[in-house]
Amino acid sequence: MKIETTPSTSTSRMGKERLESANMSERVRRNQSHLRSHLRSHYDFIVCGSGSSGSVVASRLAENPDVHVLLLEAGGSDDVPQVMEANQWPLNLGSERDWGFQSKPSRSLNGRVLHMAMGKVLGGGSSINVMVWARGHKSDWDYFAQEANDPAWSYDSVLKIYRRIEDWQGSPDPEHRGAGGPVFVEPATNPNPIAPAMLDAARSLGIPTFENQNGRMMEGDGGASIIDVRAKAGKRQSIFRSYVYPRMDQENLTVLTGALVLKLNIEAGRATGVDVLLDGVVTTFGSTKEMVLSMGAIQTPKLLMQSGIGDESELRRHGIPVLQHAPGVGQNFQDHVAFDCVWEYLDPLPPKNTMAEATFFWKSDPALPSPDIQACQAEVPKTTPENAARYNVPQHGWTLFGGLMRPKSRGHLSLTGPQATDPVVIEPNFLSHPDDLKAAIACVELCREVGNAAPLRSFSKREVMPGLLKGPGLEDFVRNAATTYWHETCTAKMGTDKMSVVNGRLQVYGIQNLRIADGSIMPRVTTGNTMAPCVIIGERAAKELSKDHGL
Repeated sequence: MKIETTPSTSTSRMGKERLESANMSERVRRNQSHLRSHLRSHYDFIVCGSGSSGSVVASRLAENPDVHVLLLEAGGSDDVPQVMEANQWPLNLGSERDWGFQSKPSRSLNGRVLHMAMGKVLGGGSSINVMVWARGHKSDWDYFAQEANDPAWSYDSVLKIYRRIEDWQGSPDPEHRGAGGPVFVEPATNPNPIAPAMLDAARSLGIPTFENQNGRMMEGDGGASIIDVRAKAGKRQSIFRSYVYPRMDQENLTVLTGALVLKLNIEAGRATGVDVLLDGVVTTFGSTKEMVLSMGAIQTPKLLMQSGIGDESELRRHGIPVLQHAPGVGQNFQDHVAFDCVWEYLDPLPPKNTMAEATFFWKSDPALPSPDIQACQAEVPKTTPENAARYNVPQHGWTLFGGLMRPKSRGHLSLTGPQATDPVVIEPNFLSHPDDLKAAIACVELCREVGNAAPLRSFSKREVMPGLLKGPGLEDFVRNAATTYWHETCTAKMGTDKMSVVNGRLQVYGIQNLRIADGSIMPRVTTGNTMAPCVIIGERAAKELSKDHGL
């Protein structure tokens, strides 16, 4: 017999859920307030950074009630509308929840400076990003396994983790998707009509459409799909909220906000603790088992170098004692450089969900073994200041935000001083490799083809930019349009060569009891948004820690 849900039943259920949420919130507040006022001098594990990897590590370790975990976050609370409301994500950029990094002026981008957003808040990037769940391509993970000389990083191994952790809300696909895990994922619901129209436009050019952007689509040549998002009923589902928050009423998990990690303490080649600026006072916390750095691809290598782990010439230049010569720290910087192609709406449509609901992955050259370019459709017009001054960008429009997924250009980070408050120099070197400029031009030309295809013409009054440019004019547009997907990665890479910083088990070479679990360990940036791969990195780190310490 089918039981119909009446309005009164539904209202009662929602009221119960609100009450349970309020009770949990109060338990968390009381418990964390108590733990903060009764800090321990030593914890079993210290995790620095509460982003997409750090949250996973801290939560998994805290599953064991006998293990005491300290999670340190330099930023503040995520309990603000700009984080919680999915459609308010742009308001976090440039706010106190953004580290606000800027690149060095780049000759390959006409001398421009780029804003490099990274999360400074509980949840890190997963609390300020566009909430796209992109697993990476099969070839990415097989490359990771090859570089680490460890099959645990292979696509087949990682796919098992993805299936275990997902709570997939789309069409069932047991071979690729999971149910009942902590990670709620769904295709953008009831999308703006322009999103399926973009899929039709891509298909008209020979780009196949898939049921979702993960699974089959990322095992071959690419394709187009509605975007998989980490939002539920208009609310952001950050990795912190999915993993850590449900455990914050436990007495063995201490979460400290406003905790700026100043330096690693290392004795006789062994990490023993950290110095932290907390409530204006420098406090030292010791670790009896291990420490994990999950501060992201800019802060993690910065802390390593300022703690004496890095290229010896760089450290000596700033008077930092060399504890471990590690020439790869801060090198191999990668990101997805991207370009805005804009159309003016014929009849304005309000953006829905996270303002981006459709995407495609494809090849800049058919001879390539896997896709190297991506475009996300933004349901608003966007551009750089340089191109805004040149083009008449309308109030109502839409954008194909095309990007390079396999850039060959490599950047690096360098210090300006030995203190945690000294800024870091970021030299991304975007488009410095000639193949990247070639792929960027192919990406923009493909975006124009898709955007001007028949299925999208009813949504477009005019193409705003770039228009029909060729040769030096198109190159100049690309250099002025270049921005970032904010997928900063690869500055403490995993591998076995002399430039590798961690091994396949994420242990820092030459330093005992210290691991790195964040996007900095990627040997190369994955194909697509980096939140989901960072969750995998956190899961892999937690498994290795649990195995080594018998948890």
